[in-house]
Amino acid sequence: MELLLFLILFPALMGFIFLVFPNNKARDAMVALAALVLIAATVILFIQNYSAGTVMYEIEPGAISMAMMALEVMLALAVLYLAVKYRQWIVGALAIIGTGVVLFAETLFTGPEHMNNLFVDEFTLIMAMIIGVIGSIICIFATGYMRDYHHHHEEIKDKRQGFFFLLFIFLSAMFGVVFSNNMFWLYFFWEITTLCSFLLIGYAWDEEARKNAFWALLLNLLGGLGFGGTFLYLAFTEPSGGLVMLDSLIAAGPAIAMIPAALIGFAGLAKAAQMPFSSWLLGAMIAPTPVSALLHSSTMVKAGVYVIVRFAPVYDASFVGFLIALVGGFTFLLASGIAISQSNAKRVLAWSTIANLGLIVTCAGIGNAAAVWAAILLIVFHAIAKSLLFLCTGTVEHRIGSRDIEDMGGLISILPRITIMMIIGIAGMFLAPFGMLISKWAALRAFLETPYGIFAVILIAFGSAATLFFWTKWMGRLLEVAWKPKPRREGEVSKPEFYSLLGLAAGVVIICLGFPLLSSAVVEPFLIGIYGIGASLGEQNIAIMLMMMVVVFILPVSLIFFRRDRRVIPHYVGGRAATMDMQFAGSMGVQRKVELSNYYFEGIFGEAKLGKAGNILCTLFIVCIGVVLAMGVIA
Repeated sequence: MELLLFLILFPALMGFIFLVFPNNKARDAMVALAALVLIAATVILFIQNYSAGTVMYEIEPGAISMAMMALEVMLALAVLYLAVKYRQWIVGALAIIGTGVVLFAETLFTGPEHMNNLFVDEFTLIMAMIIGVIGSIICIFATGYMRDYHHHHEEIKDKRQGFFFLLFIFLSAMFGVVFSNNMFWLYFFWEITTLCSFLLIGYAWDEEARKNAFWALLLNLLGGLGFGGTFLYLAFTEPSGGLVMLDSLIAAGPAIAMIPAALIGFAGLAKAAQMPFSSWLLGAMIAPTPVSALLHSSTMVKAGVYVIVRFAPVYDASFVGFLIALVGGFTFLLASGIAISQSNAKRVLAWSTIANLGLIVTCAGIGNAAAVWAAILLIVFHAIAKSLLFLCTGTVEHRIGSRDIEDMGGLISILPRITIMMIIGIAGMFLAPFGMLISKWAALRAFLETPYGIFAVILIAFGSAATLFFWTKWMGRLLEVAWKPKPRREGEVSKPEFYSLLGLAAGVVIICLGFPLLSSAVVEPFLIGIYGIGASLGEQNIAIMLMMMVVVFILPVSLIFFRRDRRVIPHYVGGRAATMDMQFAGSMGVQRKVELSNYYFEGIFGEAKLGKAGNILCTLFIVCIGVVLAMGVIA
């Protein structure tokens, strides 16, 4: 238990130290040291517990619960103050209502205090590794990135002390979310992640950043009402408070747990930026790149899918689970389509995140063992590949002054090593036999085992085709060979940035090679403990995947030996004379320039068109969930 408490408290303590520590190299070194300590502690926790099954830890809740209640009130008052100051009345109302309902519900429980407030199981360990390792690497990256950020944005006030404070508080709260068996504790840490994301999104605190930050806060506070509804339901259903423990509630089965599972699922959909809540994550792109990477890979949205996957056994073979799966499936399909129309790299990554989280939600809604196996591996593969891509994009933006994919043409000759890392990240998101494609394969197989699975199969099949399109476009642009190569600029990349990217790129490769071991040693025991059966791809399929992996690695290896003094053959362009600067003789002897660019099909896949359709559809599905639950309660 000491290690769990350390992982929750240590980053919070370091955050407060960074809050008062001046911006200098010593502070950056302390950030790196604290991050390395977190990585080591997380790995030790994993090694000690991966084969131990579910372990409950008894801890006296009295003083801790009282302190959490006091802090909840203080946080609600702080949000109310900001809401009043900036005339965000709905935000203020949601903060007061949400906190008030939870505090009122706590007074309704009459039974003795339950002691098993913290726990560890295989899924918790996987989430802890994502938070502790990937989150810490992002913090190390941020030390170098934020120096460049303020060099490029001199108009923004330097608030790096508060920035690193919030990063480490964020990690602390995420550890609290995944280790908490007491759902009141889980809710407390959940709300801290909401507040941290609000402050980090609004880092620049100009009009646009403030607007986007408050919008993210509004939607996540709205989702947080699902916890309040859960606590009220449990207070009237089981006043003794036994069902407030996460393990007890899930073990109670659908007859008792379906309404709480649906309400917490609603909170998870908002946190995971599923349609119709996806707009807050797009607005978050205004924040510095480390914030985007943290939100997308190891913190905010992962908390959303974490709670939904936790309740997957309750959703299994239920109509509520099917509706949740439809929300995720349509989000995956439409968000993947929207990504085709985007040329801004961060928006492509944002819509891709929303889409892949939709796929995870679909798996959790289906709820059988094979689907949960796919969901957990999707969480792992997505976290590491997406963090790598976000951080690479931030580094590239500072070097070339743009995050537009069209401006990344020929990047392989300007930033060859960074480009290779980006290609590894992109390959990890969609190419066979990397992890995301393996997990999609497993998901499709799982969907076919369910009564309504064919609907999910159709959505995932068409959505996956869209992902192939937009990732291939980006990869092709990176590998484009320029006629007049620009000078290399990799010497400008700071060491914290470069080695963080190198670590994540290595992680993508390692996790793809080692996924069979991860599955057999961690994921399958977790599924056996819940469902009594495991799930895997089978030895033959794994062997095929590993052989394909060897072939795929020929690409980045060949790029390492890419020579700048290579011989360039001019374009043929129909036999018309061409110059080395990509010009040719057109009709009537007019000299024209050859231009290369991607198709974006904005008229078909435009954000306004597909986004509106997705918001309407997914809102209807969520309303249907409410109607189904209301009918069940009335009946």
